[in-house]
Amino acid sequence: MSGVRRIGLVLLAPVMAIVVAAIVTTLVLVIAGEDAGLFWETLATPPAARNIVNIINNASVLYLSGLAAAIGFRMNLFNIGVEGQYLMGAFFAAAAGGAVDLPEGIHVLFILLVAMTVGALWAGLAGLLKTSRGISEVISTIMLNAIATTGIVAWLSVAWREGGLSTNSGTKAIAESGHLFDLTRVVELFTRDIAGGRELSGVLLIAIIVGVWYHLLVNRSRFGFDLRASGYNPIAARVGGVPPKRMIMIAMLLSGAVAGLVGMVDILSRQHRYDQNFTPGLGFAGIAVALLGRNHPIGIAVGAMLFAFLDASSSILQITGSASREIIVIMQGLILLSSVIAYEFVRRIKEREEVRLASIAMEGVTA
Repeated sequence: MSGVRRIGLVLLAPVMAIVVAAIVTTLVLVIAGEDAGLFWETLATPPAARNIVNIINNASVLYLSGLAAAIGFRMNLFNIGVEGQYLMGAFFAAAAGGAVDLPEGIHVLFILLVAMTVGALWAGLAGLLKTSRGISEVISTIMLNAIATTGIVAWLSVAWREGGLSTNSGTKAIAESGHLFDLTRVVELFTRDIAGGRELSGVLLIAIIVGVWYHLLVNRSRFGFDLRASGYNPIAARVGGVPPKRMIMIAMLLSGAVAGLVGMVDILSRQHRYDQNFTPGLGFAGIAVALLGRNHPIGIAVGAMLFAFLDASSSILQITGSASREIIVIMQGLILLSSVIAYEFVRRIKEREEVRLASIAMEGVTA
């Protein structure tokens, strides 16, 4: 297969997914009586610099969430629990960070380590249940999500009552030494139009580092080979000396550790505490981003930017009255569904092409 044809097949699936999602979204808008032309005009309008900063901040956490899910996917584990893992990691990291007073830098590192450790342990519970009792990680992580969410809500409710019915109860605020550096000066090299006090969080740099680590671990290491082999064919991997239970535990622990970093924009850069304004739902969005990006670090980055852009556009649509913000949720779902179908379509094209090339090669050998 030529290089041009191979690149064409790689680009075919995402292009198909976006085109199909756009067509169906337009039909939904027309059926709902919305102005489809105004909707697409609003989406096509370049965002202001301050909105770009918000998009990048949101894309950073979506990227981390996608990487957390992708680690499990490469092991053929469906880690639904990224949501609970990042909520627990953020909650305990905020509580621990607010309870100590450490030197600058060390304080931030301490918060990050707590978040990763708690996230890893929460995911490790699902791994332990799977390896010791054979319980599906899908079931156990769904249950752990519910425990994490209701447990934190219960704590906030008690804190709300004991705090004199404060409208925004939460953990103790983290001292300034525990605030993560921002990258706003980097943005100001290109534009100073960053209104409203918006800052580009240093979590972007953390996301880039984790993305590079993920690529090297999965695609350039012996462990990554064992991980992928266990996911592709567990029986063959076991025969080859790869212990499946140990790989499951390590994969879940690594997935949970990365998931623990998802809430760090809120904890280290925005609110500096865990309260009722903490951003939920990033774990489930990360699963969609990982599926859209096919577990590839670059693909996940593109998916994270796309979802972050659409999330930012939903607010603009609401303000301008171009369409209801729910249409963005519909569009995100359509993109995900279309991408799954498109990737399967392209996979079958590749298989037919490989069979054709193998047939030609065999004919040349027997001639």
